[in-house]
Amino acid sequence: MEKSWKTIIEPFRIKTVEPLGFTTEAEREAILREACYNVFAIPADKVLIDFLTDSGTGAMSAEQWAAIMRGDESYAGARSFFVFEKAVRALTGYRYILPVHQGRAAERILMGVTCGPGKTVLSNSHFDTTRANVEASGAAALDLPVPEALDFDVSGLFKGDMDVRALESKVREIGPEHIPMVIMTLTNNSLGGQPVSMRNLREVSQVCRNYRIPLILDVARFAENAFFIKLREPGYASRSAADIAREIFSHAQGCMMSAKKDALVNIGGFLALNDPEWVARCREALILTEGFPTYGGLAGRDLEAMAQGLVEVLDEQYLAYRLRSVEYLGDGLRRLGVPIVEPPGGHAVYINAKKFLPHIPPSGYPGQALVCELYRAAGIRSVEIGSLMFGRRQDGAFVPAPMELVRLAIPRRVYTQSHIDFVIEVFADIARRAPTLRALRLLESPSRLAHFTAKLMPEPV
Repeated sequence: MEKSWKTIIEPFRIKTVEPLGFTTEAEREAILREACYNVFAIPADKVLIDFLTDSGTGAMSAEQWAAIMRGDESYAGARSFFVFEKAVRALTGYRYILPVHQGRAAERILMGVTCGPGKTVLSNSHFDTTRANVEASGAAALDLPVPEALDFDVSGLFKGDMDVRALESKVREIGPEHIPMVIMTLTNNSLGGQPVSMRNLREVSQVCRNYRIPLILDVARFAENAFFIKLREPGYASRSAADIAREIFSHAQGCMMSAKKDALVNIGGFLALNDPEWVARCREALILTEGFPTYGGLAGRDLEAMAQGLVEVLDEQYLAYRLRSVEYLGDGLRRLGVPIVEPPGGHAVYINAKKFLPHIPPSGYPGQALVCELYRAAGIRSVEIGSLMFGRRQDGAFVPAPMELVRLAIPRRVYTQSHIDFVIEVFADIARRAPTLRALRLLESPSRLAHFTAKLMPEPV
């Protein structure tokens, strides 16, 4: 019998490297001021460890680079499209496959042809661009997470689940004719990267079928979710991640994917559906804004890399390493007493900034204050998921988000254990002086997706 080792190693070896952006503290303070305390405005070569997002920031494999060289760049009917279509159809089982340049394009197209004023989209939790695209159509976006999802201190197996009772209640209250779709985000990015159970997905699917509402999956991180099901849900331990993924897709009528996550590529996405009427309308919008339906705003080489990545991501040695890498960071922060969303998710560790910086009110953006301090202290870039991202003004009054989090999203196959150890060391330093961190004041922001371009400044001492 094969011996089981305690240490989970990276299931790859490094073949190509690139330099990191070392800077001094004085340089970083000047960079922050120039960026108006918004790390999205910081040049990447001035960042040491980049946890801003796991979207499109991963490292591709030798096989993916080989696939790129096979790319067919024909405008229409490229061979690469059929390679891609075959891979997506084998995974999802959906009939119609439309490539797009990234996930938000799939969101915009689908919401644009199905939503509109008077409509409401229900979800376990909409992420920022999903919510923005729903609301840009004139529809409302409503989150129905399970109650324990907002209890960040308590661990749980599937805190990404949707509240099924609340779902049925809202469907009756709103009326199914006013609900163009229900969206399940796998994993639940806004609330800690928490997975959704197959049982919950099955129950949500049944409610949707009862009321004839399409269920659409946001599957940017479907493989990580599938592996959590294998590890945590009774009856799935002996099944492969690929088989579990196929069952996930079987419970819905279609999906949207930002392939920049679990397809292990730097650009790309797709919309996969079964409804021919929806597809006809989506294809028309695709041609108008993305490109011909067999390239969808991508090069043939991108389609080839996506097809290969969708196979590689379901390798269980990779998935074990991926989940353990995130857990390792969570373990280190927990030992320091840094409050995190429990348990660590599949792609990121989320700091509970409201608890870590209790002296900063939501109107002072505690999450963004911590984001800025991480960069100032050591060049680590992260992202706020709180009142800067989701807060709003209503009747002239500030309405904070229900959470004040900082996400440390770990790019796939990029950083080593020593990089993570360095991040933990930086947090030990910041934790000792957390009470000295200052609130921020918002100077300027757009009405939607404010966190991308907002300008802020520290409150005076």
